[in-house]
Amino acid sequence: MGLFHSLVVRSLHFIPKPILRKLSDRYIAGDTLEEAVKKAQVLQARGFSSILDVLGEDTETQEEALRAVDDYKRAVAAAGQHRLQTYVSIKPTQFGLRRSASDAEKNYRAVLDVARGAKIFTRVEMEDHTTTDGTIALFDALRRDYADVGIVIQAYLRRTLQDLRRLVMQPGKGRLNVRLCKGIYVEPHAIAWKDPFLINENYRRGLEILLGGGAFVSVATHDERIVFDTLEVVDRLGLSKQDFEFAMLLGVMEPLRDMLLAQGYPVRVYIPYGPQWRPYSLRRLRRNPALLGAVMRASLGLKPKASHR
Repeated sequence: MGLFHSLVVRSLHFIPKPILRKLSDRYIAGDTLEEAVKKAQVLQARGFSSILDVLGEDTETQEEALRAVDDYKRAVAAAGQHRLQTYVSIKPTQFGLRRSASDAEKNYRAVLDVARGAKIFTRVEMEDHTTTDGTIALFDALRRDYADVGIVIQAYLRRTLQDLRRLVMQPGKGRLNVRLCKGIYVEPHAIAWKDPFLINENYRRGLEILLGGGAFVSVATHDERIVFDTLEVVDRLGLSKQDFEFAMLLGVMEPLRDMLLAQGYPVRVYIPYGPQWRPYSLRRLRRNPALLGAVMRASLGLKPKASHR
């Protein structure tokens, strides 16, 4: 990362809200469910399936969490009404995990009951390392009673392979379904691998455990090395396109996304929406400082940085 990009990343929290929102537009469908549905419909017409995510996290009261529950119930109803090839993905702290694990589980079950009736899959998101144990315990409890529920696991955590081995062996309803991603939260070195090569290697080993253990894997990546590793493992194990999919973020690496779809691979696009967009946007921009730098340069009347690729 160059000096200019380092400086603008450090200044993220000081950027005025209108400018930050402009920077984030490519990553977020909008503030409303209607905008998210329209985005999902456009993508579905092109052959992509999707994920609906109502932005929000760390609710402080049960009342706030219940409002999030209602938002997800509406998302499930809209998905069924519009026949979207989609599922909903929910952050545990959005449903109150930090405050009460039992309340969070009740809130998930309220959505899962509605989703089961609508035949809509639900995924338990993963957040920073302080919630990992609670999130996995929550998923274990839900999977005892629901078949159409999955979890997210982050490959950059040092504990990940151990967690995956346990999940593969853990009994539950339905097929184990894991979205495997690299991870985006800033974690201590003692908790997470930092070297990109080691993160990719941990990801590849995680794929081996999951696919070799009979799980369905949603391969959440924008890295062609991970795409290559996935296809190599799938081919070597004699698996089919019913055993995995690629999942990519809205507005990120669209040429790779389009190429994979054109080659016949299932591709799902993550569609976040809602008024609570700021924390998500900050994490996305930290991972893509080139976007932030380009917009900042343009706003200052500077020429775009020359590419040497």
